[in-house]
Amino acid sequence: MAILEIVNHPNAVLEQKCEPVTKFDKKLGTLLDDMHETMLANDGVGIAAPQVGKAIRVAIVDFGEGQEPIEMINPELVLYEGADTDVEGCLSFPGIFGEVERYDHVKIKAQERDGSWYELEAEGYEARAILHEMDHLDGILFTSKITKYVTQEELDAMIAEADAHARAEEEEQV
Repeated sequence: MAILEIVNHPNAVLEQKCEPVTKFDKKLGTLLDDMHETMLANDGVGIAAPQVGKAIRVAIVDFGEGQEPIEMINPELVLYEGADTDVEGCLSFPGIFGEVERYDHVKIKAQERDGSWYELEAEGYEARAILHEMDHLDGILFTSKITKYVTQEELDAMIAEADAHARAEEEEQV
């Protein structure tokens, strides 16, 4: 596996609609492995092929919580409902964060690296990450959906508050 160079904005590959994958071969498997390695090396939870300079419909989401990475090839949104607003960042926009509204519950249809189809339902943060990466495949950047920019200091404070809240809940259960 190799760590690939992340394409930063502005770059035309980030704003173009990607081509469907038609060949499910060893080269695709290598790209998926390299994208996953690149995402992990950059502390991301998702990555799309345009972010490594490939204009094809391939993306990965992985929260690193012991679950298998979600590899999405030619993904299609088949169900969506609800709405939630939360802060997002993007590997292609280092240091930029903002509040984005997205569907809270989604069902997608996508292909595995061997070309077989699967369906997946996701909610909350997982749904948000999937939609963020699927937007990349249509050349849609999260900055076009930001309703409020958030500074690194504000984000750090939000994370610290969420951690303190989680610790308090754990102590109540003991």
